[in-house]
Amino acid sequence: MKLLEIKNLGKSFDGVEVLKDISISVNRGEVLGIIGPSGSGKSTLLRCATGLEQADKGVISYEGSYGLVFQNFNLFPHYSVMKNITDAPIKVQKREKAEVYKEARELLKKMGLSDREKAYPFQLSGGQKQRVSIARALAMNPDILFFDEPTSALDPELTGEILKVIKELANENMTMVIVTHEMSFAQNVADHIIFMEDGYILEEGSPEEVFGSSNERMKMFLGKFCE
Repeated sequence: MKLLEIKNLGKSFDGVEVLKDISISVNRGEVLGIIGPSGSGKSTLLRCATGLEQADKGVISYEGSYGLVFQNFNLFPHYSVMKNITDAPIKVQKREKAEVYKEARELLKKMGLSDREKAYPFQLSGGQKQRVSIARALAMNPDILFFDEPTSALDPELTGEILKVIKELANENMTMVIVTHEMSFAQNVADHIIFMEDGYILEEGSPEEVFGSSNERMKMFLGKFCE
């Protein structure tokens, strides 16, 4: 079952085309990895898919709801960890407070943060902040979860803990779309990968197909990560 289908998406900024005729689909339980050089349109595609940017043309169709994990956490600094996670389910989804708090504590336990529910963002490491932001997104019970380079704001030693969390979600068949510069992670976790450059999808397929591509630009790009 397709949870997301994007057809012929186009987006320009100040007359410069950033997305050019992009078409993708994501099935339930699938992990889509989006890779490519800086400026290729990866994050703009995610922002259009999640409504943060308005596409100039094309069609975006959803079955169900979605959540987004930002690269810079975007936690409310004046809210505790628990309030960051529970505020939207209570106020937006109008769910019962007791139920939301119970689920939030289960998510914090899953993220290894059971002892941090009363902490504030300034008291957390970058990895802890990102785990809280993942828990916050999951608390809304989305059908599909988007990640915009979830490790780009982290020190290398903290990157592993976030990738481990995402891999566990993949093992639980969470439907995800992940923009990432972590090539080995994309290769090991994604079911389908698209490689973007200059606003186009230059290559797509299974990890084996994309990482084994004979496309010279693809090989050049991947070579930089293997040096």
